[in-house]
Amino acid sequence: MLEWLYEAGIGEARAALVDGDTIIEAHIEPDDDGLRAGTVCDARLTEILIPAKRGIVTCAAGEALLEPIPKGTTLGGMLKVEISRGSIPEPGVAKRAKARPAAAEAVNHAGPDLLTRLTTTGLPARHLSPHDPDAFESAGWSECLEDARAGRVVFAGGTLRISLTPAMTLIDVDGHLPPSPLALASARAAAATVRRFGISGSIGIDFPTLANKSERLATADAFDDVLPLPFERTAINGFGFLQIIRPRARASLCEQLNYERVPSATRALLRRVQRAGIIGAATIVAHPLVLDQLVARRDWLDTLSGQLGGALDLRADASLAIGSGYVSKV
Repeated sequence: MLEWLYEAGIGEARAALVDGDTIIEAHIEPDDDGLRAGTVCDARLTEILIPAKRGIVTCAAGEALLEPIPKGTTLGGMLKVEISRGSIPEPGVAKRAKARPAAAEAVNHAGPDLLTRLTTTGLPARHLSPHDPDAFESAGWSECLEDARAGRVVFAGGTLRISLTPAMTLIDVDGHLPPSPLALASARAAAATVRRFGISGSIGIDFPTLANKSERLATADAFDDVLPLPFERTAINGFGFLQIIRPRARASLCEQLNYERVPSATRALLRRVQRAGIIGAATIVAHPLVLDQLVARRDWLDTLSGQLGGALDLRADASLAIGSGYVSKV
């Protein structure tokens, strides 16, 4: 039976749509995710990129790319906007959130958070605390996150390799099966992966070359059978390439774990500490960059210390991988 698992963790909320012990969708929402899709707020036009067409607005929670610029709005002027897509992390500088002019009657409100979004699906949701059995791990949460971070998903007969680019997310198919069976199996695996990791926007899949049109149609149908609407796609061309467009409101799990690696690893470490079974004072040992993140977010440490009932000591170990921190009893 499909159900949501939900945790309000330190620094992030997380949710997994599970079917028994299989994760169908995985979501992480940091507590500092900035302008959330669906937010309506007041903004100031702070830069005009293309007159009457495109500009940058500044809201209380950050900047957004506005398109179009409403008639009569001048540089420095105030207007009401609706956020259509949150900020997307990238190497270097993140893509700004996207905004459009809000309807005249729109009332300021925050966009729906993760809990609200999963509640609207109508599926049951199980709220978990650090003291409950770890249903996330029972369903393969850590393995799911590692697959998203590594961009590598193994399926029966082959492997999907995910590459992030500024223009689109690319999925390459590799395997030992003959072309037609490999294409069918990889289409189902790719569709499931797109859903599980929340990959959206422009997506390209490089299937094995299929000379037979009926095989290309069958492969596309197999993809359609697994990935729920809404999405649009092309036909698979003679070189085996398929392009999909999914509505884009926020970053994918792959983008979060690769382009926000230190914050993601830090929050994952806090989850492990919460579930380590330690009561009282403890020492967290982690890579120096992770400890810098903890020091910068003292509120995270204060919350964790209160839950454990003791003081927390931090010890740096540069030999540890970013994601390999641990906790020990003092």
